[in-house]
Amino acid sequence: HALVLAGGSAFGLEAATGVMRWCEERGIGFDTGVARIPIVPAAILFDLRIGEPSASFGPSPRPAHPDAAMGYAAAEAAARTGSDSPVAEGNVGAGTGATVGKLFGIARATKAGVGCWTEEVVPALRVAAGSAAPEVVRVAALAAVNAFGDICDPDSGEIIAGARVVSAQEDAPRATRGQNADRRGEKSSAKFVDTAAVMRRGTVRRGFADPSTILVTVATNAALARIEAQRVAVMASAGMARVISPAHTTFDGDVVFALSIGNVKADVNAVGAAAAEAVARAIVRGVTQARSAAGVLDAGS
Repeated sequence: HALVLAGGSAFGLEAATGVMRWCEERGIGFDTGVARIPIVPAAILFDLRIGEPSASFGPSPRPAHPDAAMGYAAAEAAARTGSDSPVAEGNVGAGTGATVGKLFGIARATKAGVGCWTEEVVPALRVAAGSAAPEVVRVAALAAVNAFGDICDPDSGEIIAGARVVSAQEDAPRATRGQNADRRGEKSSAKFVDTAAVMRRGTVRRGFADPSTILVTVATNAALARIEAQRVAVMASAGMARVISPAHTTFDGDVVFALSIGNVKADVNAVGAAAAEAVARAIVRGVTQARSAAGVLDAGS
């Protein structure tokens, strides 16, 4: 009935309580015969190195994590927002403390945040002459970008956000990937280390290592059965590997939620392909729309 993405590590799960309360007050939920129970999955990311790490830290305790009141307010705001209204991006919501490129710790990471993107699929099913044109299938992705690795432009392969260069000799090669490294290097600002390449040369990250996560939601107006939605989620995850390097490490706790909120007929494979593209582009926007915070520079700085 609702979905919650939050920062604050496990503390942020409390926000789901507020969302459940909001739904309960409006009779939204699964009817058990004695009560309607709102089903509200929630996922969180670790961002405690940005801002106040503990609500009880220091002489003047203050809230530092998403809580039930914030969840309730978020549900209220979402209900007021029209379906065609733009979604806030950058340093908002679950993206407030998000960062990427953490091979060398938060000091050399890049600020990231929330990003969104929508793709369209032309329905394969044709209608009879004289009938209304088939409704376009839309596949939207929202990503809270908190990856361990670097973020790359999906078209050029250039690293646009990630672990920052300190010493050219220490950190080279930098800001390029793949066989076209020389050509891509000409486009690079040389601000970022190529995390995957440096790791292949023997640099590793041990210990707690600033746990990382990409939280992704894919929503479509295509009619999907549960097993089809699962397949769309699987295909959508390919979008992560297109723009994150390295992707799906042991430091990452990536998750994709797939939601069907319409009844337009469409091929599930086409929807999944569009979802992968939307996820890749949403992740890129998650870093291009973010701004510097708490001493962590954004991609443009």
